[in-house]
Amino acid sequence: MVSVTEKILVQHLVEDKLPEAGDEINIRIDQTLTQDATGTMAYLEFEALGIPKVKTELSLSYVDHNMLQTDFKNADDHDYLKSVAAKYGVYYSRPGNGICHQVHLERFAAPGKTLLGSDSHTPTAGGIGSLAIGAGGLDVALAMGGAPFILNMPKIVGVKLTGKLQSWVSAKDVILELLKMLKVKGGVGKVLEYFGPGVETLSVPERATITNMGAELGATSSIFPSDEQTREYLKTQGREDSWKELKADSESDFSEIIELDLSKIEPNVAQPHMPDQVCKVSELEGQKVNQVIVGSCTNSSYRDLMIVALALKGKKVHSDVSFCILPGSRQVYETIARNGALADLISAGARILESACGPCIGMGQAPRSGAITVRTFNRNFKGRCGTQDAGAYLVSPETAAAIALNSVFTDPRKLGQTPAIPVTDLVVDDTMIIEPPSDGSGVEIIRGPNIAPLPELKAVEDEIEKEVLLKTGDNVTTDHIMPAGAKILPLRSNIPAISEYVYVNVDPDFPKRAKEKNGGFIIGGENYGQGSSREHAAIAPLYLGVKAVLVKSFARIHKANLVNWGIVPLEFEDAASYDKIDQGDVLTITNLREGIKNGKVKISNKSKGTEFNAVCDLGDKSKDILLAGGSIMYAKSTG
Repeated sequence: MVSVTEKILVQHLVEDKLPEAGDEINIRIDQTLTQDATGTMAYLEFEALGIPKVKTELSLSYVDHNMLQTDFKNADDHDYLKSVAAKYGVYYSRPGNGICHQVHLERFAAPGKTLLGSDSHTPTAGGIGSLAIGAGGLDVALAMGGAPFILNMPKIVGVKLTGKLQSWVSAKDVILELLKMLKVKGGVGKVLEYFGPGVETLSVPERATITNMGAELGATSSIFPSDEQTREYLKTQGREDSWKELKADSESDFSEIIELDLSKIEPNVAQPHMPDQVCKVSELEGQKVNQVIVGSCTNSSYRDLMIVALALKGKKVHSDVSFCILPGSRQVYETIARNGALADLISAGARILESACGPCIGMGQAPRSGAITVRTFNRNFKGRCGTQDAGAYLVSPETAAAIALNSVFTDPRKLGQTPAIPVTDLVVDDTMIIEPPSDGSGVEIIRGPNIAPLPELKAVEDEIEKEVLLKTGDNVTTDHIMPAGAKILPLRSNIPAISEYVYVNVDPDFPKRAKEKNGGFIIGGENYGQGSSREHAAIAPLYLGVKAVLVKSFARIHKANLVNWGIVPLEFEDAASYDKIDQGDVLTITNLREGIKNGKVKISNKSKGTEFNAVCDLGDKSKDILLAGGSIMYAKSTG
């Protein structure tokens, strides 16, 4: 074994046999994380498993998404999460302690560990040499219960970094460069492993920015080696004993190698409405901007906020720009407060928000109608910012600072000499992380009125005759299927209520039609279900009666979520068949269970009098889970 990825996988494989790329594998999970938008459902699912205490080395529940408390819903969920964590042996990071990925990188991630998180940006921890994978909440609940995580063995792609970044160019520009090259589905079925002499020029927070946005490539994970930079970072966190060296033995056995010369990368920007719509900032020079926000799990580290503070020190944000800062963790917030950088940001005109996901998930700071909003975030899907007709752009902290000063797209290299980020002692304080009691059996779980039971689960039917409820195009995101935002996110623990919003930004009549037709099929194009790990994009359609989703290809996490909830994921054997189906057509499937087992399903289009084949591309265990009606039904049936 040569790569860091393979070394970690071999140590965590349940099977004795070394897998080939594409084989279904089972791996042991050392650590799990949840966040509140996905966590309430994950813990309801864990409760349904009937296991008295988590079995992982470490499990954490973070509150960082649903922070706006405009009524009782979010506050009730916070108390549920706190009490359920205490009962089942989970650490609880309180509201205000920070964004899960930033805090986990700081305080818990470790080289060589496996981490499974109910958030697609869990691979952030790959910046420290952890094999970190995003998944649906049910997969995380199962891992907390001691079950292995099922996935297809990924291809290990080496990304060789050479050279050193120019002044005012940063890690965000590196990952945007890769997105320009590979596009949003370029990493599907792959782990991107970084190596080469350029790696040592990047700090752990910079590496974490790159691994964080590997999710936008559709990658299973992204990972850096654990080296002296890693040791130094862990030392600043008082965790040097967690360090161990991890590096690839050779580059000769990577399935593919991509080379990037860091010295040639220029400031980049992702244009609306996809993270791969990348051009150079200089190509947009002078275009007007209305809002600038620095933060998110991608770019809210001490390093990121300091470069912005230093760029703005003694200056004022342009009067035409609304400028906001979100520190990624309380550690970062308190550190910049103590060293004076926070005062510099406030003096420059920044609005300081709490340490949370906030605007990145549509929780506040929606721009005005028709606005151009520039963000250091990881996604710019249409409407995700909270304003449907706004144009959202993704940039580095350096570029954000330059734009904030000028109110137009500005190449940050025009700001002059790059300021040196001062070395300072980080404020390490874990008092807002609550350790669970050794015995939580007597803890009473607090359940607010917004927490509803899980939907009824049934084994897959052998015959289905239903209408096509909706036909979509390529690159449909989970934001399309199950929107985020301040109005909808508080309903994450209430499936009947949140199901009223399935696909409403695509077709406002979809929920009503699905109920009137007593469910049916969804047809999609390439890369269906990309983006967030939110399993609600499977559970809510299930509640509305969706039986199967038939597409040209799936994004990894969403496909797994469909299986976990007993919705049949099918792919056209011949992509041309997609063009011969229309919304409203009635499709008939017979002998579906046998077709799932064999991997091929025959479908009749009753409306058009035609037939075509679909593929059910799953491993044997995943097929058994699907046939049982999903993972909860499977777990109950197998004891």
